[in-house]
Amino acid sequence: MKTILLIEDDRALRENTEELLELSGYSVMTAPNGKLGIELANEKIPDIIICDIMMPVIDGFGVLEKISNNEKTKQIPFIFLSAKTEHKEIRKGLDLGADDYLTKPFEEEELISAIESQLAKVELMNGMHNKTSNGHDISKDELQTLNEL
Repeated sequence: MKTILLIEDDRALRENTEELLELSGYSVMTAPNGKLGIELANEKIPDIIICDIMMPVIDGFGVLEKISNNEKTKQIPFIFLSAKTEHKEIRKGLDLGADDYLTKPFEEEELISAIESQLAKVELMNGMHNKTSNGHDISKDELQTLNEL
C-alpha cells in the first residue's frame, strides 16, 4: 500500500481528503502545517506528498524547498493542492519543482488521477534505472510512456 503525506492546515479539508485517499486504497499521514510535514517526510519517507501552499509556520513553497534540498526526500513526488488559482502562482509552484498543481476546490477523480500518474512515473523511472544499471537499453515505447505521464 502506497503512503501519502497530506500537509494541509484546514482541518475539515485535511480530514475529508484523508478519508477520500484511504477509501481509494492509500495509507495516509497528515500534518497541519509545513514544519510538521517536513518532520514527517524525513521520518517516514512517504511515496508522495500533497501539500497546501498557504499555511502557518512554513508555507508550501518552503516545504517544497526543504524537501527538494534533502537527499532523503528529494525524489518524493510533490503535488500542490491550493486555493491559489492565478497562473503566476501555478507557474511558481511548478518552477520550484512541484510535479503537479491542483486548485481547490478539486474533483476527487482529478486528485486520484494526479497521484496515480506521479506514482506510475516513479515506477517507470525506477524500472528504467534498474534496466540501465544492468546494462539494458531503454526502448522508445518506454520513453514515450514516460513523456506521456
